[in-house]
Amino acid sequence: MAQKHGIFIIVADRKTYLLGLDAGNTIIKAVLFDLDGRQVAMSAQDGTSTTPMPGHVERDLSQLWRNAGQVIRDCLSRAGVAPEQIAGVGCAGHGNGLYALDRSDAPLIGIQSLDTRAADLAAALSRESGVKLHEICLQKPWPSQTPVLLAWLKRHRPQIYDRIGTVFLCKDFITFQLTGARVSETSDMSGCGLTRMPDCHYDPELLALYGLDGAEALLPRLIQPADIAGHVTARAAQETGLAEGTPVIGGFFDVISSALGSGVSDPGEASIIAGTWSVNQVFSQAPVVDPSVFMVSGFAKDRFVNIDSSATSAANLEWYVRTLVERGTHHEDPFGYCNQLLGQVTPALDDPICQPFLYGSGQGAEFRGGYFGLAGWHGEGHLLRALFEGVVFEHRRHIEVLRRAGVRFEAAVLSGGGARSPHWPQIFADCLGVSIRVAEARETGALGAAIGVAVATGLAEDYRGAVKRMTRTQSHFAPNVEMRAHYDRRYKLYSDLNLALQPAWAQLATLKADT
Repeated sequence: MAQKHGIFIIVADRKTYLLGLDAGNTIIKAVLFDLDGRQVAMSAQDGTSTTPMPGHVERDLSQLWRNAGQVIRDCLSRAGVAPEQIAGVGCAGHGNGLYALDRSDAPLIGIQSLDTRAADLAAALSRESGVKLHEICLQKPWPSQTPVLLAWLKRHRPQIYDRIGTVFLCKDFITFQLTGARVSETSDMSGCGLTRMPDCHYDPELLALYGLDGAEALLPRLIQPADIAGHVTARAAQETGLAEGTPVIGGFFDVISSALGSGVSDPGEASIIAGTWSVNQVFSQAPVVDPSVFMVSGFAKDRFVNIDSSATSAANLEWYVRTLVERGTHHEDPFGYCNQLLGQVTPALDDPICQPFLYGSGQGAEFRGGYFGLAGWHGEGHLLRALFEGVVFEHRRHIEVLRRAGVRFEAAVLSGGGARSPHWPQIFADCLGVSIRVAEARETGALGAAIGVAVATGLAEDYRGAVKRMTRTQSHFAPNVEMRAHYDRRYKLYSDLNLALQPAWAQLATLKADT
């Protein structure tokens, strides 16, 4: 028995695999899984970002596709499986930013979600239309939000805006290169504030509020994440090693995909992602309507994810490692080195406080990172413990926003780079006062995309069944009640300090504007 599309054939008596792609702001990964969600092979490639002007963060789209093709080919080679054994491909990608084709379907511009060029425009749109925008899309304008960036191009780079043929999110560009289909899906487009909620469809009134009248013609066809977007073309097959005709699904906003890949799918379940962004999300049957909540994403019928997040998480440790640990001295395991130093420190109430705002904050693009309370008896381990705590404190601030909006949960799954630390999960459990579990899978974003492929191709009945079969728990961390008072007191100091520093950060932003 065989399934056939073009020259693509799956033979029932051969082992079947699922390919998940995960496209972040820098690294793109291809991960092959079996039908039980166990990783068979993986390949990753780091990309290059450019900063043509202060606050501008861009990438070359041709390089992104070359890297995607390379990791797919390498992954298949390492697995040693026939391309025809792959039932389908799913891609997860970082949300927001802006990836555009021109009117000839050639790459035009790739703006990443760390970009802050549109900070002033986002503030102006919030003042003028923030309430009405939230009523429609359950999101307020912010600097690297896709429609805000598009509106910025319209106002400040009309020569680029006038050339745009299609507006994509990151993973949509890869799906297009694989299939030739100009599509996106509801989890990403709702997550970037481009759909009316809770119906998750485009809306002219919404676009007009962003100053984007008529821009609906630039938006791709909208499908569900686990719908088939298209099939691998002959050209893409040649460039990736995939079989022509392999199904490709719509894919996912990466935070949703990572939640699925970590074992979260049902209402009331919580996912915390400690990666580039501090992502704190709780699944529900209906969206939470509260202007204090950062965003709501819809990814399936009666499935919404209520999200509060900012670029304030484990990317701070990555900066620390690249800038300080690897400077002048080579460490075979620099992150292990950091965890070792942190483990040697006994926590004290008067330890230094770290503000994890190297890339700004959802509270204001002017927020800056820093340390407070350093003394001569502190060593590098104290700096690292303060950084780890500061990241968790910012996650806690986001979770308190969700709780004030009525969201409740008693346990959470931690994923992302922070979940790989032997210390971070326990700090999360102690500071948040909830049980934390860490998923067995390291590549949860790619696994979530593979789960979507299983649903789309009929290899799983639904998300719940696929998640139950394809995810497992590696470890549990129960909160230490003796540490809760410690973190409560330090969290209050952290919060008070951030409030006190806001005038100084605002002044720094003024000085930056004057240079």
